[in-house]
Amino acid sequence: MAATAVRHLRAAGSPTAVEPLPRPALRAVREDERPPVDPAEFRRVLGHFASGVTIVTALDADGPTGFACQSFASLSLDPPLVAFMVARTSTTWPRIAAAGTFCVNVLGAGQDELCRSFAVSGADKFAGVAWDPAPATGSPRLAGAPAWIDCTVTTVHTGGDHLIVVGRVEGLDATEGAGGPLLFHRGRFGRFSG
Repeated sequence: MAATAVRHLRAAGSPTAVEPLPRPALRAVREDERPPVDPAEFRRVLGHFASGVTIVTALDADGPTGFACQSFASLSLDPPLVAFMVARTSTTWPRIAAAGTFCVNVLGAGQDELCRSFAVSGADKFAGVAWDPAPATGSPRLAGAPAWIDCTVTTVHTGGDHLIVVGRVEGLDATEGAGGPLLFHRGRFGRFSG
């Protein structure tokens, strides 16, 4: 499909390669200057974008591990790729990276307490949580999650204070009629009503 689009653009005389924009001049922000974007304002404004909520899990030599993640997205159909973003300071990410695999558990309405338990650092996040191994990688597939995506880590990119993790989908499934999604909007959990 992409090749067809490129052939069409060439036939129409349109450019098929995009010239990179010049890099902006970088400079340090002095103590008496306001940063270009205030972090609190950045968080407040972007909080208006509602997102779904997931728990990314893995199984390493020390057992199951995972963290709550709202920055998850479908990336590519061919090959099947997904992506999630994780803070560089995450204590869970090194364990997932070492495992080389992960399972994205998509949360449904009513699973906000499960999400909260995976959002804390240092606790036994799997205490009382039922799970079974995902078929391809063995990563924890959480009971009651309406959908899951079983993946192998393919690439990790830097993105400021986060890492952008790309995974190849090895298996996936969803439960039909499982109800609506768990949403996160302006610092609170919500449900879809339509």
